[in-house]
Amino acid sequence: KKKKKKKSNMQLNQIKVQNEKETRAGFGDGILEIGHENDQVVVLTADLAGSLKLGPFIKAFPNRFVQCGIAEANMIGIAAGMTIGGKIPYTTTFANFSTGRVYDQIRQSVAYSNKNVKI
Repeated sequence: KKKKKKKSNMQLNQIKVQNEKETRAGFGDGILEIGHENDQVVVLTADLAGSLKLGPFIKAFPNRFVQCGIAEANMIGIAAGMTIGGKIPYTTTFANFSTGRVYDQIRQSVAYSNKNVKI
């Protein structure tokens, strides 16, 4: 005999917000924290510094930030090259842009040679 699953009667307006920080602000705070912990961390972005809340990182570490423009594939290649000098690059863009057209660059420049690039 199959048991019926209970249906939730919770309504959207019943959800209580615990912390009002948006996800992107948490991302920006996390990148800043990592930057303080390790001076080899560099951040690259594909023209999304504002959207990804990278301002505090840029202010704290202007020499460890690279604006790549709307060129995600190039950003991955730049990041891969930076690892050769011991840097730990974090590439920042929206998820669909970091996985779509840049697949070849990730495979060829990062994955095959096991580069320490954070995507």
